[in-house]
Amino acid sequence: MSIDYRKTVNLLDTPFPMRGDLAKREPAWVKRWHEQKRYQKLRKLAAGRPKFILHDGPPYANGDIHIGHAVNKVLKDIIVRTKTLSGFDAPYVPGWDCHGLPIELMVEKLHGKDIPAAKFRELCREYAQEQIARQKKDFIRLGVLGDWDNPYLTMEFKTEADIVRTLGKIYENGYLFKGEKPVHWCIECGSALAEAEVEYEDKNSPAIDVAFRFVEGAKLAEAFGLAASVDDGYAVIWTTTPWTLPANQAVAINAGLTYQLIDTPKGKLVLVKELAEAALQRYGFGGAAVLAETSGDRLEHLLLQHPFYDRQVPVIVGEHVTTDAGTGLVHTAPAHGLEDFQAGLAYGLPVANPVGDDGRYKSTIERFAGLTVWEANPQVIETLAEAGALLANVRLNHSYPHCWRHKTPIIFRATAQWFIGMEKAGHAGTTLRGNAKQAVDETEFFPAWGRARLEAMIGNRPDWCVSRQRNWGVPMTFFVHKESGELHPRSAELLEEVALRIEQQGIEAWFSLDAAELLGDEAEQYKKLSDTLDVWFDSGSTHFAVLKQRPELAWPADLYLEGSDQHRGWFQSSLLTGCATIGRAPYRQLLTHGFVVDGKGLKMSKSKGNVVAPQKVNDSLGADILRLWVASTDYSGELAISDEILKRVTESYRRLRNTLRFLLANLSDFAPLDHALPVSKLLELDRYALLVTRQLQEKLAGDLYPRYAFHHAVQEIVNFCSEDLGAFYLDVIKDRLYTTKADSHARRSAQTALYHITRSLLLLISPILCFTGEEAWEVLTGSDEESVLFHTLHEFPQGLAEAEQELADKWSAIREFRAQANKEIESLRAADKLGSSLQAELDIEVSGELYQHLQSLDGDLKYVLIVSHAKVKEGADTRIKVTPSVHAKCDRCWHYRADVGSHAGHGSVCGRCVSNLDGAGEVREHA
Repeated sequence: MSIDYRKTVNLLDTPFPMRGDLAKREPAWVKRWHEQKRYQKLRKLAAGRPKFILHDGPPYANGDIHIGHAVNKVLKDIIVRTKTLSGFDAPYVPGWDCHGLPIELMVEKLHGKDIPAAKFRELCREYAQEQIARQKKDFIRLGVLGDWDNPYLTMEFKTEADIVRTLGKIYENGYLFKGEKPVHWCIECGSALAEAEVEYEDKNSPAIDVAFRFVEGAKLAEAFGLAASVDDGYAVIWTTTPWTLPANQAVAINAGLTYQLIDTPKGKLVLVKELAEAALQRYGFGGAAVLAETSGDRLEHLLLQHPFYDRQVPVIVGEHVTTDAGTGLVHTAPAHGLEDFQAGLAYGLPVANPVGDDGRYKSTIERFAGLTVWEANPQVIETLAEAGALLANVRLNHSYPHCWRHKTPIIFRATAQWFIGMEKAGHAGTTLRGNAKQAVDETEFFPAWGRARLEAMIGNRPDWCVSRQRNWGVPMTFFVHKESGELHPRSAELLEEVALRIEQQGIEAWFSLDAAELLGDEAEQYKKLSDTLDVWFDSGSTHFAVLKQRPELAWPADLYLEGSDQHRGWFQSSLLTGCATIGRAPYRQLLTHGFVVDGKGLKMSKSKGNVVAPQKVNDSLGADILRLWVASTDYSGELAISDEILKRVTESYRRLRNTLRFLLANLSDFAPLDHALPVSKLLELDRYALLVTRQLQEKLAGDLYPRYAFHHAVQEIVNFCSEDLGAFYLDVIKDRLYTTKADSHARRSAQTALYHITRSLLLLISPILCFTGEEAWEVLTGSDEESVLFHTLHEFPQGLAEAEQELADKWSAIREFRAQANKEIESLRAADKLGSSLQAELDIEVSGELYQHLQSLDGDLKYVLIVSHAKVKEGADTRIKVTPSVHAKCDRCWHYRADVGSHAGHGSVCGRCVSNLDGAGEVREHA
């Protein structure tokens, strides 16, 4: 009777399927993990470990999540999981930013504008809650681990109260002040904007040159060293905002520049020397004679006639005047420009703002009353032409600030607002700017270029306008004197009383408050501020409102992680509130990731049809594919995604999954407690495989994961699975796993190594492939209550080798030689002179240390080279002779051996297989 030898080998199966079917199976896993309260169990297991706190930058509670949200949350989750793996207690509390204009606009769109304020805020709260529920579901679907049952919301009553307390602390520390100065103003919003709410887009504007007549001809002549009075002298300015000319209060020059007096058909024009020729060409006055030159400081205080109003304005000195463009003389309207405002302060210029909140000129403004500033541009130009003051008028494309919500041009306009002063020397005696710069110095940045970016923004930023004229926001809970405008002398005390009420009733406690309840008889002298706080102040205060209030967290955070736009947003607002309240940044590290683009590097937009929605990827490929794409991509720049890119990621995933399947299948009859061998009894090759695996773990856990270099970590994992395991170790030990006796020393040695390798590898990949890691861990442990989360890095057995470096060097040399031998074998296979490598017999001649390495393997060398026979001798050069075996092929192990068919009862197998089937089993010494 013939024997089916296929049934005699140890080809085992595993419940870990080849196809992951992630899109179908992941939702059920998410549900089960939530029901098992794995996050809560992890918190108990991790209690007492060192803390690692990643503070979540709150996404805005409006609209479904997009691919950028997915990148952000997945990166955070990978970090939290790697820190947990490395032995930290790393709680993750997700959050949401809930106040602000976008929600107001959506509620107005859904319910209309004519709604009582209290009801309107109620509707805003309900809308935000609905959006949070939608976003939370999608974040959880990505496998993000966190306290989803108890996230932080900036609209929670306690959080709102603590945001108010943050404001109070900044006030107590001396950084808060009221001022009337130009701020970014969105006409559509009807409110001031924060720096982070401003983006720059190209705008086509009229660029005009305007002549201001000098009033005092004798003084102008003296400034240029001329004897005769210059009665037809003009200072020429250049501007792209004609609508600001009604607010003009001066013309600024640079004291250190040289100015020329030039005789033209228009009169004698004053222009800076470097720009004079270009300006004259614009006016059609080429070749005009230069009458005299003088330094800018000699023109200071000369008076000019406003081109269309009956007022005189002075020439002032300003360092902001340059020779980059224009005329070297700058139209100055302190109500409409920050540099103008600052220059005007030194000269006591009036901050006369002619423009109302709606972007229209006030009714008292001559010529332009009721016009919007954009409607006024052509009217101002026409008025200048009529007055003979217009020298040039061309169109210019230039970068101009726009509202990030409405995408419309914004204006600078002076309004009474509340500011956190960058140059205020607060409680510590140092300016907030200086304190913030020091805090940046003390912060670690990933990538390193983030430091220079944040430094520049802190160095250049103006005072922070924190007041808004909105409805749905945390109120500025101050009482101001009706006449003097001064804050109540007991403001700090009163603020805390209001905060206690907000804890119970939310922000409505302030809006509905009767001042007499707190002020008594003083109530008639004071009024409540109606302003709300900049929404960036809300999120920027969460280090106090969340980190300091929740017992499982800690202050400062170890890490803040957001997109690169947050250097001007959350990173900066958090830094400033931290420095203004406690004196340092609320974080130790900052990590910045780039934006997502399509496969061609183009920005994603619905109109281009190149948007990749995370929901679609989850439903078609699975969240683990999306997570692997995030981890595989260098997040320090733009992250490219497309169907083709995801296809490549899916192929990488399949190769990893196949490796895991092989490992798990060959451990399916292995019980570690019963079958594992001590390291001293492992075959040398198995000890080497453990050594390589431990080196991988040390590199990832000791270097790449702490540096958040996840794309390098993925490369290491993929290379380990394909090269160290697939192309070498697993390839070599297949024969031992399949053909030796099931409980033999040789097979148990290999399985012992595989167990350690599998356990280490699953722990290392689980922060990235959280679904696959859990699925494989359940197969490995045989328990659906177990979780890879509950374990830290794998502990390898002690004493892998007395001389680890020698072992590593030896097997590295053997692997290099094996690659050479494979080339020789493949050349014969390509010539159809050889079938599989097992048909090959090798005669090897090598020298020196390599000879010692190969010779030491004795009869196991053929298994390492995966040939049927290998003979090595020492020689001067390396020679590898490959010949096809003349022997028969064993039906069981497929080796070609002389003794195939010479054993009774086993007509088609070799003696080695007969021993493994009926005898004591073969003995392996090395491999």
